Amino acid sequence: MKNNKKSYGIIGLGKFGTALATKLTDMGAEIMVVDKDESKVAEIRDLTENAYIASVLEKKTLSDMGFQNCDVVIVCIGEALDVSILTVMKLQSLGVKRIIAKANSEEHGEILEKLGAEIVYPEQDMAIRLANRLEIGHAMDFIELSESIDVVKFNVPSEFIYKTIQDVSIRKNFGLNIIAIENKGTVVDTIRPNYVFKENDTLYLCGNKKCITDFSVWMESRK
Repeated sequence: MKNNKKSYGIIGLGKFGTALATKLTDMGAEIMVVDKDESKVAEIRDLTENAYIASVLEKKTLSDMGFQNCDVVIVCIGEALDVSILTVMKLQSLGVKRIIAKANSEEHGEILEKLGAEIVYPEQDMAIRLANRLEIGHAMDFIELSESIDVVKFNVPSEFIYKTIQDVSIRKNFGLNIIAIENKGTVVDTIRPNYVFKENDTLYLCGNKKCITDFSVWMESRK
């Protein structure tokens, strides 16, 4: 794993770990994985040759596999709290620069955070995204970047088609910034005022919740 690509270590190949490994590989990243289940490791070997089976995650075992050489290690063990916590501690002692750990509860997350890991709550995060998407009726997807800033996907309103970004003035009228436009798999991330909206455009908009909600209400009113 010695090249210019960012390398990721994934510990635990449940649904979350397997989906993460697949997506990172699709994005061109180098991955290293370990799990105690031989069948799960066998399935992932199509994605990486650095796939290991280990029933016990000792510090020496992790070191021999080379997890200390990864740019980021993600601990995807949620159910066995003691194993999750001990694994984070062993990675810390190996000098791993960035550790991200899956947590199944606030208490679990607090302990991992005190050990220096970044925390993700997969089920909670997905529930929040779904709730926001349901509340913002026309949103295709929703990502909360912070308490005040969100990114949301919308299909281009029919009124925008064949008009330029400058013509519709989304920033002026709604307080939202267009950060990308996607059309049939092609993504435009350099946004210019003279871009002409086309049918099937998907807009990635960034702004606060009120502006996003106001934009969604406006779209509803145009139906």
